[in-house]
Amino acid sequence: MGFRELLKEKEFIILDGATGTMIQKSGVQYDEVPETLNITHPELIASFHKAYVDAGADVVYANTFGANAYKLEGCSYSVEEIVGAGISIAKNAVGDRALVALDIGSIGQLLEPAGSLTFEQAYEYYKQLILAGKDADVIVFETMTDLYELKAAVLAAKENSDKPIFTTMTFERNMRTFTGTLPSAFAVTMENLGVDALGVNCSLGPDDLEPIVSEISKYTNLPIVIKPNAGLPDPNTNEYDVMPDDFAKSSLSLLKYGVKVLGGCCGTNPEYIKALKDALTDKKYQPSKSQVDTIVCSASSVVEVNHPRIIGERINPTGKKLFKQALVDNNIDYILTQALSQTGAGAEILDVNVGHPEIDEKQMMVRVLKAIQSVCDAPLQIDSTKPDVLEAGLRAYNGRPIVNSVNGEEKSLSTVLPLVKKYGACVVGLTLDENGIPKTAEGRFEIAKRIVERAEAIGIDRRDVFIDCLTMTVSAEQSACRQTLNALHRVKTELGCKTCLGVSNISFGLPNRDLVTRTFLTMALEEGLDLPIINPNIDSITGAVRAYRVLDGIDKNSMDFIAAYNDAAQAPAANNNSAASDLDIMTAVFNGLKKEGALLTEKMLAETGDAMKIVNEMLIPALDKVGEGFEKNKIFLPQLIQSANAAQACFDVIKSHISKTSGETVSKGKIIVATVKGDIHDIGKNIVKVLLDNYGYTVVDLGKDVDPQLVVDTAIEQDIKMIGLSALMTTTLKSMEDTIKLVRETKELQNPDGSSKCVIFVGGAVLTEEYAMKIGADYYCRDAKESVDTAKKVLG
Repeated sequence: MGFRELLKEKEFIILDGATGTMIQKSGVQYDEVPETLNITHPELIASFHKAYVDAGADVVYANTFGANAYKLEGCSYSVEEIVGAGISIAKNAVGDRALVALDIGSIGQLLEPAGSLTFEQAYEYYKQLILAGKDADVIVFETMTDLYELKAAVLAAKENSDKPIFTTMTFERNMRTFTGTLPSAFAVTMENLGVDALGVNCSLGPDDLEPIVSEISKYTNLPIVIKPNAGLPDPNTNEYDVMPDDFAKSSLSLLKYGVKVLGGCCGTNPEYIKALKDALTDKKYQPSKSQVDTIVCSASSVVEVNHPRIIGERINPTGKKLFKQALVDNNIDYILTQALSQTGAGAEILDVNVGHPEIDEKQMMVRVLKAIQSVCDAPLQIDSTKPDVLEAGLRAYNGRPIVNSVNGEEKSLSTVLPLVKKYGACVVGLTLDENGIPKTAEGRFEIAKRIVERAEAIGIDRRDVFIDCLTMTVSAEQSACRQTLNALHRVKTELGCKTCLGVSNISFGLPNRDLVTRTFLTMALEEGLDLPIINPNIDSITGAVRAYRVLDGIDKNSMDFIAAYNDAAQAPAANNNSAASDLDIMTAVFNGLKKEGALLTEKMLAETGDAMKIVNEMLIPALDKVGEGFEKNKIFLPQLIQSANAAQACFDVIKSHISKTSGETVSKGKIIVATVKGDIHDIGKNIVKVLLDNYGYTVVDLGKDVDPQLVVDTAIEQDIKMIGLSALMTTTLKSMEDTIKLVRETKELQNPDGSSKCVIFVGGAVLTEEYAMKIGADYYCRDAKESVDTAKKVLG
């Protein structure tokens, strides 16, 4: 019986517990990564699988979690050898008593824009794993923190295998992954990409998972997976603090949220799985039922289309000379200012159209989508008439977008709708076909009906089809206005679809266009318009939508309206043709605009020559403002890193200026960063490096799997007084302790009184502050921002 059959026929599916915990408890040593034990100690790994099946597991995870090519670089064995051995061991160990999952974790590098790994490179890493694990029964992606990376993984699985897929992400107590992904965005994106089940694993115990599992259940109808930790490790004993019976009892409390697939992560063993199996006897599966309307999202922002939502229209070259020139010049910062201006004015979704005959539209669409998503978390609408451009954009997008558009032509229906289905998007349906735009409401309604029927025929829910009844220019054809509104009303009431309109075309050729547009918009809203595409920088137009929400009872207690208009001084409407150079350095850094920040820095240096004033009064305050937003969960890791990179671009200009004018260099001090011996996870360490770099510190990055002696030797040779150590695995905490001990005991790194010259700060998911102090660290840093704060305390 396969995994999909198990989902249908069993009340609950039991997963295994932690492999890493079993390896640690066994005391076995390995020279490279724990997955090499598949080759060096196959009988040991087999014994873990057998123990979990004996305890009641229906699915065991092969020992393949970290066996990707990046983590195995320099390893004695290939991906194919390790993964093949892992699947074979598990298959032989469990026989026909359980299914075997190809277990896949994160690659270990940050994807762009936060890191250097491209989406395409990530896809290739995962494709290699999928092909190497072809004999597994099911594919599992677990402990994921980046929705974009997870999308690459799922696409690699779906395009290179027909096996069932389920996936789990790791969330923190703030209801986000460390890259800022929301449970809701995860659930919506993965369900629409077509996975079989989804949920959460690691980081927290079952009691702490309840708010996260509850939130996921609101956004999906899929079976939910939980694989919690056994609580947290005790720093004194390194034992986890939730016992098997309590673990099982707490897990049962989550069944009401649609949990069907249950197992254990860090700290769990066969006793936990047996307790879980026993506790589920006679319990009944309670399917989750999504409680929300149509959703579009980025990784960090979810928009429910349950009332009129504003789509910003300004990222479009039609009739915009400056925008066209920006496309030709590859001036992405100009386009980003248009995005930020619109969201600042009230746009909740942004339409993105980069069609221009003088550029490669497909390449530009991908570049612009990635750039916008690096500085702005509003969901996006991918706008092109070319299917290859739409697919490139859909592939590059992080979250669930809207496709603009499909129409009633057979060629459009047969090419665009399959893309929408494959990538799990929503779609705008234009009421035109081979014969053009019908003049009557009846004609447009019939095309809308045809689009909806074709969408449903390939599995696209009609809730995800947004019908655009097309706005005609009233100055040329006055009766067309009423035909559009009548068609819109019928689509809304008879087809039950969401509706979309490009509003501003109504007033073309008339004086006082804003008045005509605003009046038409209000009429359309009353007929059921859900998604007006407007220029949000025209306050009277945006205000019409806000006022409608108040008057129709959507904006409860007028809270959003008051928040938008209660300031003593209203911000002036943005100039639609304003250039990016109208910004200042602080704004450029805050919004992650590298090119513009560097140009502004060059300009100010030429005018004033005061480099340190720029650093101390502009760059550092801007980064501090970003850091404050990060700490308050108002911005998230991608924006944090983009702002840091923008500051770095400014700082590079300053360093070059000072070097040319005085021959001096600028640095606030040297800091070593390293991932400890035996640990090959360097994402956290890399993030710390980026931020420290951009605050003006010189970072000596020793990499991952770093021997303690190399840390000591480097500190001596370069006279470095501050050291940062990272560990992600419980099995490498001893290496962190050994490194700290060696630093403290080395005479060359001691003061005359025997105290240490070096300040050591540590971080990593497996650490607690108590444990950090116990092993001799001076500071425990929960995240990269705290590392910067610590550097400020120590080095200034």
